[in-house]
Amino acid sequence: MAEGYLTTHVLDTARGVPAAELRILLYRLTGERREMVAEMRTNADGRTDTPILPAARFETGSYELIFFAGDYLRASGQAGDEPLFLDEVPIRFGMAEADAHYHVPLLLSPYGYSTYRGS
Repeated sequence: MAEGYLTTHVLDTARGVPAAELRILLYRLTGERREMVAEMRTNADGRTDTPILPAARFETGSYELIFFAGDYLRASGQAGDEPLFLDEVPIRFGMAEADAHYHVPLLLSPYGYSTYRGS
């Protein structure tokens, strides 16, 4: 059985705080097929309360996280004019190691974002 798992967190770099209550969807990608695996919201620390993909459900493969940045930016008063420059932020990535901890954070502002493989 795999011991790998996936976590994420979101930091609001414009305000210098964790992004709380941000909705996140996780999809598993198989060819042209997308299967929703998880839906969560960030807590006050900008993290999900549990791994977004725990070890019991972990599989290697290709995935996509969708961060609902626009909803968060609107709620925090940072949205600006519609349509927003950033609304839904998709991040596609692969997980090849069955026993690894994958951490895919999002650093977010109203006009830019970045990500990396964290620890």
